[in-house]
Amino acid sequence: MKTRILHPDPQGIAAAAALLGQGALVAMPTETVYGLAGDARDPRAVAAIYEAKGRPVFNPLIVHLPDLAAAERIALFDDQALALARAFWPGALTLVLPLRPEAGIAGLVTAGLDTVAIRVPALAAARDLLRAFGGPLAAPSANPSGRISPTAAAHVADPETGLGGRIAAVLDAGPCPVGVESTILGWVDGAPALLRPGGIAAEAIEAVLGRPLSHPAPNPEAPNAPGQLTSHYAPRAQVRLDAVAARPGELLIGFGPVAGEMSLSEAGDPAEAAARLFELLHRADADGRPIAVAPVPETGLGAAVNDRLRRAAAPR
Repeated sequence: MKTRILHPDPQGIAAAAALLGQGALVAMPTETVYGLAGDARDPRAVAAIYEAKGRPVFNPLIVHLPDLAAAERIALFDDQALALARAFWPGALTLVLPLRPEAGIAGLVTAGLDTVAIRVPALAAARDLLRAFGGPLAAPSANPSGRISPTAAAHVADPETGLGGRIAAVLDAGPCPVGVESTILGWVDGAPALLRPGGIAAEAIEAVLGRPLSHPAPNPEAPNAPGQLTSHYAPRAQVRLDAVAARPGELLIGFGPVAGEMSLSEAGDPAEAAARLFELLHRADADGRPIAVAPVPETGLGAAVNDRLRRAAAPR
């Protein structure tokens, strides 16, 4: 299969929507990372997502929708969920909510759970594609399972480290501005719970809800949301964290006062670090040396950066 590169103009959007309507897979840009999109109602298309990525079928997918009205046809919203959707959608927040029995979502999307992870992306090209397609799109990150997430079309199209040759097309809208996956919020025993840190800071969510979030430990053997596997977002090279200097033979990625061969943020800005994280991991992985990464504070989007780094450095 030759993977086509499509531009996010009316012709490219129409071509991508047509491919999705035929059951093919298209990598779609979002503000977070590129997602591997397939019709969330088509069991064969959803199975093809898992096959292309090599993703374990017990790991659920996120469903992308063009607006809140479409989301309400898929899932059941209570007052808290509505408040969060109105505050952060379109944007980098995924809500895990009870699935409507009549929603028509393929069972593989939810990995057999009675909940569904949904979000409304903010990037114009993603929303244009969703409207042109006219249905829900399941879209995990468009990379081989467990490897570095893609924040540029070239990351997706690479035949060695990406999905080039395995999927029909990539809709190329340039680099992703947020650069880490969405924050995932669910409810555990009736209380709002942070299931995965991401592009919306937990502090901002707590401000809308007027209460702290719980932080339940994930179960990698039976995840209730994407992004909970112990080893994830990983380069081929080994990763060492909290490094203040490179060891012999290492490539150091700096942050703030810790200078490296490249830096997540020379100014020490966690949001800039999030936007640059996967791009720098791709560049460092192409170098071939073991990777050392400077400490990043846990505040704001630093929590998402550290979550990805811990999983990238975990035993494989």
